[in-house]
Amino acid sequence: MKGLFITLEGIDGAGKSSHVEWLAEYFRNQGRCVVLTREPGGTPVGEQLREIVLHAPMATETEALIMFAARREHLDVVIRPGLARGDVVISDRFTDASFAYQCGGRGLSEDRLAILEAWVHGDLQPDLTLLFDVPNDVAQARLSAARAPDRFEQEKRDFHARVRAAYLRRAERYPHRIRVIDGSRTLDAVRAQLATILETL
Repeated sequence: MKGLFITLEGIDGAGKSSHVEWLAEYFRNQGRCVVLTREPGGTPVGEQLREIVLHAPMATETEALIMFAARREHLDVVIRPGLARGDVVISDRFTDASFAYQCGGRGLSEDRLAILEAWVHGDLQPDLTLLFDVPNDVAQARLSAARAPDRFEQEKRDFHARVRAAYLRRAERYPHRIRVIDGSRTLDAVRAQLATILETL
């Protein structure tokens, strides 16, 4: 059976992580083997880089390069082997997050990031990207009630607005792959939409 690569995206506080386990169970009920992973992270090296990038101050270019270094390791150790086995690989964030956060949020050139994208994973793209979208006020309210914020979550409101706008531009550019989910609705309503989307795969 062909492997399936699904990614979840959205601004911090969009609620995407609330649906990871539900998605995994959906595919397990179909008899599929599921790999759950995340970015940055997903491997021993990636998790170390995650701690650095989420908590240590650094230049924008350094941030982007660390993200793609972790991603290359992630692809080689987790994603490509999982797909080769025919598994469903579900990743909490992937390259769309770099375009949203480093380009949209930080202002890094998309052309530079596109070079890294081509080098690190070539033609490999997710089969489906679920973009959980919520108004920035909703996301901020959720974050304030959660754990201690990391370096990205501590950014000002206009940063998160730019990230959200960049995500929505990506969705407009790649409508065949990126499906926008209104994450401000109830869990049941969101999961009903997810089930409808997954039935088309």
